Amino acid sequence: MEELTILGGKGFVLGEYVKQVYDPAIGNIVSVNARSDYAVHSKDVLYGISTVHNYHVFDNPYIDIDTNLRLLVRVLENWRVRADSKQGVFNFLSSWFVYNPRGFYSITKKCAEDLLIDYCSTFGLHYRILRLGNVLGDDPKASAQKNALQFLIGKLAKNEPIEIQGDGKFHRDFIHVTDVARAIDLVLSRGPVNDTINVGNGQAWSFKEIILYARKRLGSTSPIVHVEGKVDDFFMDVSKIRALGYSPKYIDEDLYDSIIPR
Repeated sequence: MEELTILGGKGFVLGEYVKQVYDPAIGNIVSVNARSDYAVHSKDVLYGISTVHNYHVFDNPYIDIDTNLRLLVRVLENWRVRADSKQGVFNFLSSWFVYNPRGFYSITKKCAEDLLIDYCSTFGLHYRILRLGNVLGDDPKASAQKNALQFLIGKLAKNEPIEIQGDGKFHRDFIHVTDVARAIDLVLSRGPVNDTINVGNGQAWSFKEIILYARKRLGSTSPIVHVEGKVDDFFMDVSKIRALGYSPKYIDEDLYDSIIPR
């Protein structure tokens, strides 16, 4: 990737990507746009502007539509009018939520994927879609709605009660943010265009197993309360990203330890 415009580069995932790959000596990132800057400064784009959970419908039902769809079209239009856009690629960060889209966030993310594909087909442009798994790391905005595992581990560190849906034995494909950044760089460097690539570890870890591991490591006295709810298991086929040479650095205890407060 010779030059790159990044939108959403101040966030959790793309902030880590910028930290890992930016080389001021060669100027490989032309622009990390500010929050309200939707201009495109190069033929290649890395786009990560998005809402992050399904709960906005209760206080602002328009925000997922405005953020995940309207802004995307605005940036696509800014990209399309560049003289070199047909030589570039629009790299779009999506989510594993699109595999079972329920709720405004996940529905609009799936719609955004379809919109991007059709837009690029209409104007003869190229895209990549990267569907990210459950990303862990030093996420300052972890909450009960976003990055719930880290949010609960934070409560364990304070010996506060935590709530887990159902029996907590559901499994998820967790991936560390530094591994995500490495995977993104691989896809941008050598990934196929006009394709969708899952970015995960391809393994299923038990949510409750990680909670119990963290509780023991922390010496926490937090009571664990099980609340009504059913959560399905989920992990992704990561054969495409593996074929590009990706292998995770953070698995099993290394992954768990990376999110336990020191």
